[in-house]
Amino acid sequence: MSALSESPVVIDQVTVPRSLCYDRSLDTVWIINQTQLPYALEQVPLKSLEDCCHAIRSMQVRGAPLIGVTAAYGVYLALREDCCALEAAINELSKTRPTAVNLSWALQRCRNELSTVITEERAEQALALAQRLEAEDIAVCAGIGDQGLRLLEGLWQSRAESQERLNILTHCNAGALAAVDWGTALAVVYKAAAAELPVHVWVDETRPRNQGAALTCWELAQRKIPHTLIVDNVGGHLMQRGQVDVCLVGSDRTTRRGDVCNKIGTYLKALAAHDNDIPFYVALPVSSIDFACMDAHNDIPIEERSGSEVLTATGRNAAGELQQISLAPEATPASNYGFDITPARLVTGLITEKGVVSATESGIASLID
Repeated sequence: MSALSESPVVIDQVTVPRSLCYDRSLDTVWIINQTQLPYALEQVPLKSLEDCCHAIRSMQVRGAPLIGVTAAYGVYLALREDCCALEAAINELSKTRPTAVNLSWALQRCRNELSTVITEERAEQALALAQRLEAEDIAVCAGIGDQGLRLLEGLWQSRAESQERLNILTHCNAGALAAVDWGTALAVVYKAAAAELPVHVWVDETRPRNQGAALTCWELAQRKIPHTLIVDNVGGHLMQRGQVDVCLVGSDRTTRRGDVCNKIGTYLKALAAHDNDIPFYVALPVSSIDFACMDAHNDIPIEERSGSEVLTATGRNAAGELQQISLAPEATPASNYGFDITPARLVTGLITEKGVVSATESGIASLID
């Protein structure tokens, strides 16, 4: 095992390694194995196309932006072994996670930029492209944070005289672990904390994989940002009691009309926010918008994962050992949809690196260069 070779991020003297980076000296891609968090910070190498496919499919890496960058490195690793394997690699990677649009977006960029390159030079060009996508992701997510910071500054100015902190509710993990660095929704939080806004984050546990509890809480704790873990069904109650000022979530795919596909349970948070007149913002890179998709319910494949994720839970026992336990009777079947659709009418705005726009076809069209 090796430390990530690229310079880690240092925030308030806390060192936070990036989710992914390429180590040129070893010609190896390193990732944080997110299935081991929060109990262990394990960094594992990706040395082949098969390693990348496994990392995406098993959710060692997760989050739409990070999946896209990982896939680009997967193409490079495939071409390093066989310079004629471009289409085979793209086809194999495209099967790993069906919902997040950044996967197909990154693979299409690989196809467009590499298919006309001389076969013997494809591996070298694929590496350059993957590194470019990695750098772009960092810059884009930082830009999302800057755009969202302006919203939070305005919201805080309107409330500073009546309360001590700005309460933000999140769902799932849309932080640095969902991207190469910074993240999407949490990039806004990190920029706000750096600007010394008194933020506090309500963190949904996000069943069944508990990305909120395991990943978001870990990230916020690393950065010493005040936060409180809540079960998924508490959000509406907090909104009714005036304890939520704004909801911030990410997106795995957003349609041209502004409908948002995100982690299962997002729709319910949006409904509660709408009922309580609380702004509900979605933070996402423009690359997470599927400009060809008009009908979210018919055109977005909703991933269904193993029912075992619902029927079991993993945690640390009193002896400090990781242990899996059953949560239901042995013969109980379980359904496990990974995502849901939040209609555009429930979305206050989309926070992108190019600005904040309405969740409408005209608002999204303004993002097209």
